[in-house]
Amino acid sequence: MTKETQNIAFNRNEDALRLLVSTMKQRLTKVQEGGGKKSIDKLHEKGKLHARERIKLLFDKDTPCIEIGAFTAMGMYTEHGGCPSGGVVVMIGYVSGRQCIVVANDATVKAGAWFPITGKKNLRAQEISIENKLPIIYLVDSAGVYLPMQDEIFPDKENFGRIFRNNAVMSSMGITQIAAIMGSCVAGGAYLPIMSDEAYIVKNTGSIFLAGPYLVKAAIGEDIDAETLGGAITTTEISGICDYAAENDEDCITHIRSTMDKIGAMPKAGFDRIAPSAPSLKEEDIYGIMPEDITKQYDVLDIIKRLVDNSVFDEYKAAYGKTIVCGTARIDGWSVGIVANQRKVVKTKKGEIQIGGVIYNDSADKAARFIMNCNQKKIPLLFLQDVTGFMVGSKSEHAGIIKDGAKLVNAVANSVVPKFTVIIGNSFGAGNYAMCGKAYDPRLIVAWPNAKIAVMGGAQAGKVLLQIQVASLKAKGEEITAEKEKALLEKILNHYNETMDPYYAAARLWIDGIIDPLDTRKWVSMGIEMANNAPIEKDFSVGVMQV
Repeated sequence: MTKETQNIAFNRNEDALRLLVSTMKQRLTKVQEGGGKKSIDKLHEKGKLHARERIKLLFDKDTPCIEIGAFTAMGMYTEHGGCPSGGVVVMIGYVSGRQCIVVANDATVKAGAWFPITGKKNLRAQEISIENKLPIIYLVDSAGVYLPMQDEIFPDKENFGRIFRNNAVMSSMGITQIAAIMGSCVAGGAYLPIMSDEAYIVKNTGSIFLAGPYLVKAAIGEDIDAETLGGAITTTEISGICDYAAENDEDCITHIRSTMDKIGAMPKAGFDRIAPSAPSLKEEDIYGIMPEDITKQYDVLDIIKRLVDNSVFDEYKAAYGKTIVCGTARIDGWSVGIVANQRKVVKTKKGEIQIGGVIYNDSADKAARFIMNCNQKKIPLLFLQDVTGFMVGSKSEHAGIIKDGAKLVNAVANSVVPKFTVIIGNSFGAGNYAMCGKAYDPRLIVAWPNAKIAVMGGAQAGKVLLQIQVASLKAKGEEITAEKEKALLEKILNHYNETMDPYYAAARLWIDGIIDPLDTRKWVSMGIEMANNAPIEKDFSVGVMQV
């Protein structure tokens, strides 16, 4: 390939990825409006701030923050009018110098009512808090369960009630929980703030009760207004269920910041950090390096060196198992072990060709060993996923690819150091599992806008599904012409490609977010910082494993 051809390809790649990032940011701006500007204006008329305004005021100025699940519920619940961000905003940031996670109901989305995905998102926030011993602040403003879908949010183990169970467990673990009742807090939802360590309530706008005025009237015939039933004066002077009454949202947030300012230090995990340095190679080059066509080659080392401090990467077993790159580096000063799929086609010393993005026996063996080393040395792990799966065929099967793959999966599953996953390209099949997909408990998992997540690639899946459908139709006596087969394939591929899209995954919280590649360092750094709050309490062991 000539230099001119390389430059053309680079520019084409750059334009394509920048366009995807621009689209992502436009969609994010729309999501951040919640129920819309008119609904936000109505909150302001009531003297209330929007959920995102509350969080902005709560966080320290000019400090980094990341949002969990911004694209939650995108394209879902359309028959109910949609549910932007799942009706709740979850962000990790700094309050009075302390890193914490904030959960804020968005009252502009169905009055902050809980959809099924809202419960899942709240549980994800609590999971992050539990895993990382991270203080959690709830800004409550919710009408409770969304009744038309109550059967999908109320009774199961991972539904609404699990949140209050977690409140109790988190309290026993010594995790700080602060709640502010800044609007409605009704029915079962009333348990969340009262099971927190401290509960604030805002005068005139905050109210908390198991049954609201209408239900009280229907149940026992008593006429009573919300403020008398469970407003700030009632709950701080009569029932005593709230600890502090605030004059307004701003006053409430000032008091929370003051409380956070006085929390004592907790034990640390002891992950190594030195003074941060930027990559010496230009980070923006990532846009041009990542190919527009997900089947094309590139060298993942070119990506890694634009993510790590000073672009210094100490590669492990560079000449062995070349379709997975392993090594240590620093990101924003933090020591990190990197496991990345290599998309470049490589040759072995035996003269064999290895297809990029595929995990071979030697690659699985190398990665498993490297993960064990990182656990031994207490180094957090970063997985950069661009994987199409494990190698298939008689040669790999006879060489024990299942055994070597299981060895890698075992090491990932039993790893005790914190793991972080960034899907930078493909995430297909068992490769998703081996490279620490959502099922393997990464502390955070995000995707770049060009990512694809599925059991296999679209082209392969389309052919398989087409064969199944054609066979089924023929069994029913239908004649399948070439035109009909083409139309069937197009329909199959359109649906399959839709489900591969990163927004489909983000909507269902399979990933924590879709991010600009240039924000990767921030996510990894803040992730390791929060993980450092939780000392490792378990020894690393892989149990029974075929070797």
